[in-house]
Amino acid sequence: MSFTLHGLAVSGGIAIGQAHLISQATLEVSHLVIAPRMVEKEVARLEAAFARVRAEFDAMTKSLEKSPADMRAFIDLHRMILDDPELSEVPKQIIRERRCNAEWAIVQQMELLVEQFEHVEDVYLRERSYDVRQAVERVVRELSEHPDHASGRLKGVKGENLIVVGHDLSPADVMAFKDQNFASFVTDVGGATSHTAILARGMGIPAVLGLHNARSLIRDKETLIVDGTRGVVIVNPDRRILEEYELRRSQFEIEKSKLKLLKTARATTLDKVKIDLLANIEEPGDVDAVLESGADGVGLFRTEFIFLGRGDMPSEDEQFEAYRKAVKGMEGRPITIRTFDLGNDKQLHVDESFEDRRRDNPALGLRSIRLSLAEPKVFQAQLRAILRASKLGKVKIMVPMLSHAFQVDQTLAAVEHAKSSLRGEKIPFDENIEVGGMIEVPAAALAIGVFLRRLDFVSIGTNDLIQYTLAIDRTDEQVANLYDPLHPAIMMLLSHIISSAEKANVPVSMCGEMAGDPMFTRILLGMGLRQFSMFPAQIPAVKQRIKQSDISEIEPIVRRIVRLEESAKIEEQIERLNTLQQ
Repeated sequence: MSFTLHGLAVSGGIAIGQAHLISQATLEVSHLVIAPRMVEKEVARLEAAFARVRAEFDAMTKSLEKSPADMRAFIDLHRMILDDPELSEVPKQIIRERRCNAEWAIVQQMELLVEQFEHVEDVYLRERSYDVRQAVERVVRELSEHPDHASGRLKGVKGENLIVVGHDLSPADVMAFKDQNFASFVTDVGGATSHTAILARGMGIPAVLGLHNARSLIRDKETLIVDGTRGVVIVNPDRRILEEYELRRSQFEIEKSKLKLLKTARATTLDKVKIDLLANIEEPGDVDAVLESGADGVGLFRTEFIFLGRGDMPSEDEQFEAYRKAVKGMEGRPITIRTFDLGNDKQLHVDESFEDRRRDNPALGLRSIRLSLAEPKVFQAQLRAILRASKLGKVKIMVPMLSHAFQVDQTLAAVEHAKSSLRGEKIPFDENIEVGGMIEVPAAALAIGVFLRRLDFVSIGTNDLIQYTLAIDRTDEQVANLYDPLHPAIMMLLSHIISSAEKANVPVSMCGEMAGDPMFTRILLGMGLRQFSMFPAQIPAVKQRIKQSDISEIEPIVRRIVRLEESAKIEEQIERLNTLQQ
């Protein structure tokens, strides 16, 4: 029987092949009570499982020495998660206190940590709960004596187009399939900013996540079509559908091969306008992928990775070391470091009052720059670390979630205080470091003038701007369909921000998901955007669209589109706009 499943389109392309189902060890764990004399043996069994997983990660990292840097970075992240005492030590206490089996102990602790992540408002940080689950999954496989739980069923089928179907997949699982003719994967869970999705985009593998019931509905060896562009999985397609998608796949592969030739080409429009294509990174290990993509620099360095796998605040020296690696790795190219975009919904052991500030609605509470200004010691440590790194390259500071002018004033005062303290200690830094802000709150977008007068540059965070403007949580499946980048209000806000920055002669960039989607490239060019920041793997496709565009021809069309009052009409006109000059 043929049927279609709909999920999240996280990595474009088309794959056709056989389904290969994998199970998830953490969903199959039983609670066992063990005898007192067996407790320490159970602890030792857990320690041995951790050791085997770490050894597996070491071997995998070594085998990936010539692979893209982002692949190695994901393995390093999962190793860091497993090294955290919250996972490596607390389950031992649970075993000793409750006399339970190791599998149950580590899964219980995992669920506690995942629950904390799921209360985080920031989408990027919330989806790190998948990384915690995936790291624990490998340990549970070892404990269950099924270390090949994910890939074992693939043996003997090398040479076929494999489409892996699972409840969840870790980046390490995906890499374990690299020796197979691995075409695609689909999962029940996962989001657009999960590391598995990011890795799929980096590897150029079509993927659809968030299918909910794919693992239970699809049978082993059934024929599947995965449309990673539309977020569709077709099970047992008929001959007509199969032939149609085979043609689409061949066309997609031809276009994909053309994109590889653009790595060293400059992002210049047909009418000779130079566009800056920057990269978003999550940790220092991503820098190699930035250089490989041909990016002009880093437009967004998320610093929240420092908090992954720990419950306390990182020291100034720890932060400086991370920033130093990234700045040195960029080899003189500019790098914009965003200050912590955290919420008080994430439990951090700063002081007793910190955790008392938790509220039921963290999206509208003490988060991002609000939290930084409320915790001056924490903020000073980060600013000093960034300033110290600024001596090593072209560094900029970017502040998230601005909504009031006084927040900019207080931030600039904090920067000056950090500079003064470094001068007193005779520690060098860039005296002329630029300070910019993210425009991601509708209030900031509407009152953009007060920010342009105070800041050296601004960057549009479309993900939050759309969510706050439309009152939509894009990770909530009940309302995710209402998340609409082409809503007339969004078009008007974007046009207003970009044109206002242009009139004020203040550089403006965009670092949200819209920047990396070729569908929006031309309308953004027509609005006046000249700096785009995105995942490194998205740069070639956006660069190609730029090189096929004539801004002088696009601008009058975009002015008409921005005045439209219905999303459907805007989408229709953008589709027409994207057919020009191809």
